[in-house]
Amino acid sequence: MSALSRKPPTPLALEIREMDIDDVAIVFHLGERLFTAGKSPNLYRSWDVYDLVSLFTSDGDFCLVAEIGDQIVGFALGSFLEKPRSAWRYGYLEWLGVDPSMKGKGIGKRLLNRLTELFIEHGARIMLVDTEMDNVDAIGFFKSQGFGNEVRHVYMSRNLTRHPDYLKKRVSTKQVAATRQGKKPTQLAGPDINTDRGTET
Repeated sequence: MSALSRKPPTPLALEIREMDIDDVAIVFHLGERLFTAGKSPNLYRSWDVYDLVSLFTSDGDFCLVAEIGDQIVGFALGSFLEKPRSAWRYGYLEWLGVDPSMKGKGIGKRLLNRLTELFIEHGARIMLVDTEMDNVDAIGFFKSQGFGNEVRHVYMSRNLTRHPDYLKKRVSTKQVAATRQGKKPTQLAGPDINTDRGTET
């Protein structure tokens, strides 16, 4: 078959639609595969079912899925932000995910385009997106779609498990549990904790 007689590839029969309640579990499990497998937790937000349900409940108009046949292969989850006493309205793309087996087929771009249309319809003047600074693929994708004005934030963490208040609470929780089981709540804190003051000795 010559190059001239080859048929162009058939476009995907892809539907972009608003997410509904029956999609929540599917989207959650796809997001788990994309955002949590083998990765350390993000310091400022994490993928979990409570945030997904909250977003779906509060900003369902901006929660989209990409579907081929009856299979969900991607999603875009956004929220609409308004500041008091300001004419500026913001569309915030919080999560964008595509099934790894379907990457490179333009699904992410189509989800982004539809969400952009929705934000404009609702009066947004700016669209926001964020990702981790080492996510080179995502940064490249968003830049190719017209995002810029990159602002870097520093997120820091503090381990609270050695803080006196944390240790005191831990001891108190163990004492309550022991009392419920009919045991004497003595020496629960271990030798390194002074339970009277809740501090290390």
